[in-house]
Amino acid sequence: MAAKAKGRGLIAKGMLAHGQKLSRGLLAGSILRCTDNTGARKLRLVQANSYKGRLRRYPSATVGDKVTVSVRQGAPDMRKKIFQAVIVRQRRPFRRIDGVWVQFEDNAAVIITPEGEMKGSEIRGPVAREAAERWPRIASASSTIV
Repeated sequence: MAAKAKGRGLIAKGMLAHGQKLSRGLLAGSILRCTDNTGARKLRLVQANSYKGRLRRYPSATVGDKVTVSVRQGAPDMRKKIFQAVIVRQRRPFRRIDGVWVQFEDNAAVIITPEGEMKGSEIRGPVAREAAERWPRIASASSTIV
């Protein structure tokens, strides 16, 4: 029962349920670009939250997933700290339900608070539609949704 209540809390705080199955293109240890104005530049993916995997398989994440990241480059007050983030772009191609294959030129994420609010106030570059549909707060701050 407690797991359902936790999930409902996230939905109420601005995260919608996951839809289609997407190609998971980011493994634990991947380097991401921080695409918001929090002061971080490079992020390392530490853990894919809510990932149910197999023994000895690397945890992986895709566009729209909530992940745990550590800041590798950026402002001195943010470096070597761990934050929650949402992936907004990935280089690995993924297929949409309408048959279109989508691929971005970099891997990028947006840092969020544990409650699901964005830590920064703006997002540079495009945001995948899957991430925008799942996280309405990110969709409202983004300039371009692809």
